[in-house]
Amino acid sequence: MNQFILSLLLGAPQGGSGDTRSTLLSFAPIVAIIAIFYFLIIRPQNKKQKDTQRMLAELKKGDRVVSIGGIHGVIQSVRESSVIVKVDESTKIEFSRSAIASVEASGKSKAEDKRSEIEDDSEETEDSGKAE
Repeated sequence: MNQFILSLLLGAPQGGSGDTRSTLLSFAPIVAIIAIFYFLIIRPQNKKQKDTQRMLAELKKGDRVVSIGGIHGVIQSVRESSVIVKVDESTKIEFSRSAIASVEASGKSKAEDKRSEIEDDSEETEDSGKAE
């Protein structure tokens, strides 16, 4: 087996026409490994990169975003290569477009949704206490 690999690497002829088929079959595992790498690594990575580029191209004012550093905020304005994110009432930070990791789906964050639910529940219990 070692001589076979050595002869493949050195390019030495192996003999008659029957060995051509065995040489082609010996390359089959290499081709299979390349195909596996393509479908398990390269193709998903390219798809993720295209999705990220599409997300960055579709950024607009009012989107809730998360930066790669974990900073949450709302886009205040969009420029060609950067965005200005409003983090607090008086704090605005300029980020490169590539520094945006994701766009949150809803207009409200999950924490704001929970706060509004708690406030609604507390108002209902206060109303029911007044009715008695």
